[in-house]
Formats: sequence, structure tokens, C-alpha cells
Amino acid sequence: MSRLPEDRLAQNAAIQPALSASLDQLWTKFLPQIVERIAILESAAAALGAGLHSPAQCALASAAAHKLAGVLGAFGLAQATDLAREAEIFYSGEPQTSLQAAARLRSIAAQLRSLVECRENASCL
Repeated sequence: MSRLPEDRLAQNAAIQPALSASLDQLWTKFLPQIVERIAILESAAAALGAGLHSPAQCALASAAAHKLAGVLGAFGLAQATDLAREAEIFYSGEPQTSLQAAARLRSIAAQLRSLVECRENASCL
């Protein structure tokens, strides 16, 4: 009976490289969409800061942030998920036009881009 945990650990160790490789393949597949969604958030934040945002752009940014929150969490980027959720909540609510809100949303988009680049380049591990 004492061998069962050791057997399970050995089995998990054998599976881990294949799982990691599969996640890397999925990352590569979805990276263009992830980058595009971050660009949508960057554009929406810039428009907000310039006072040129529209309800349609806010809806697009909200949808992009929602999708980012889900996919980035699946790749283990918990901080990115939290940031994307914050952006989603902002864009799905009553629009704010303050410079502070625009600055925060620009910061969120920049942090998301940095976290994604970090994951892509494995430079933050």
C-alpha cells in the first residue's frame, strides 16, 4: 500500500512533459487571438483617454477582456486573468470618461501585453 503514492508520483512525472508540450502547442495556436484582443483593449483605452470612445467600442473591449480572462487563466496566468476581469467589469458597466480610468485601462492593457510576452518568451520563469 505504501507504493501507491510513489507510483502515482512517477505516473504524474511521466505525464507532465506531454501536458506541458500540449499547452505550448495550444498557446502557439491561440497567441494571435490573444494579442489581437489585447490590441482591442489598448485601442479602447486610448479612445477613452481622448474622449472618443463609443458604446460599440466598449462592448467590443468588454468581450475581448472576457475572452482574455478565460484563456489566460487556462494557461496559468492568474494575474492576467484578474487584470482582464477588471477591464471587463469596467467596459461592461456605465462608461467612465475620467483620465484616471483611461490611465488605469492603459495600464491594464500594458500589463496584459507584458505578461503574455513573458509567457511567450519564458522570460519571467
